[in-house]
Amino acid sequence: MSAAPARWQNARNVLCVRLDNLGDVLMTTPAIRALKAAAPERCITLLASAAGAQVARYLPDIDRVLHYDAPWMKPPSSGTEGDRAMVESLAQARFDAAVLFTVYSQSALPAALLCRLAGIPLRIAHCRENPYELLTDWVRETEPDARVRHEAQRQLDLVAETGASTADVRLRFEVPSAARAEAARLLAEVGVRPPFIALHPGASAASRRYPAAKFAAVARALAVRRGCAVLITGGAGEQELAACVCALACHPRVRNVAGALDLGGLGALIERAALLIANNSGPAHIAAAVGTPVVDLYALTNPQHTPWGVPHRVLYRDVPCRYCYKSVCPLGHNDCLHSVEPREVVAAACELLDAPAQVAASAHAPLPPLRQAAH
Repeated sequence: MSAAPARWQNARNVLCVRLDNLGDVLMTTPAIRALKAAAPERCITLLASAAGAQVARYLPDIDRVLHYDAPWMKPPSSGTEGDRAMVESLAQARFDAAVLFTVYSQSALPAALLCRLAGIPLRIAHCRENPYELLTDWVRETEPDARVRHEAQRQLDLVAETGASTADVRLRFEVPSAARAEAARLLAEVGVRPPFIALHPGASAASRRYPAAKFAAVARALAVRRGCAVLITGGAGEQELAACVCALACHPRVRNVAGALDLGGLGALIERAALLIANNSGPAHIAAAVGTPVVDLYALTNPQHTPWGVPHRVLYRDVPCRYCYKSVCPLGHNDCLHSVEPREVVAAACELLDAPAQVAASAHAPLPPLRQAAH
């Protein structure tokens, strides 16, 4: 691939394909920044799922976003009309190159075929099997057998093969001034002043959700111990969960603000929080992008998605079935997450709140090693 940077240098209209979730898009922002920095006049289009597309407006390195419900991703699309329309749309855009971002458990070949059918001349991705003509630049997949990298580093390494790099490897989420004003209005309405703690109990996958009753115990304990407000956050579809956590916490300083803000407002609220406590989900990566410390209740469904570049604590229980990559625990017990006790979460939160930033950032124990048969 020594000739790849020369061929990629003139690619001005670049498609970045990231078809999974919001957090996955955020973890790809350092790589997208590197692509932009390699040619500042470069136009970057993001092809994303509905969940991933909603974050694009907060990512200044992305010039355009296309929404595509790919049939090889969750949840699957129905019919082939959308696939044909997407090929036509990509062909009309006349992209010079496509960068296909995947985790190591995903195949890049369906997206590579889509881009080849659209006539995109340069196509790069990690790939386990020989892609033949589907990829013009094949980066051989080495995970998980040889190593496991953080998702952000994995994608930085991919774009480095095109000659793109950046000294700024932080995640990116640009909070609009209007969103900051909206978050400030909400805080005034509920009578909360900083410092406060944000607690986000939702997650898209059931296997990554810490129990509501345990979240409530954490919220109540921190409200009592720290004497500050604990705001329960969530999207419009998580209001019932947030209300349940609030009711179980039963403390006047635990307030439910779920559904009160859009994604930008949620980012602004997390930005102002002293700490976020969350499952391994999109808000944990928003916190990393805006510089807010995170206590991450980390179900061991995968090893690559811990908070990147921010003070954090990752809490889990090591289990023989770790790294299952399942949305629902196949054994039905969720022990990797549910066995974490609220007192451990409270202790981790207090450590982050009390420790100097450099100490907080360095006190992260690594995740348990991958088993040979993890994939």
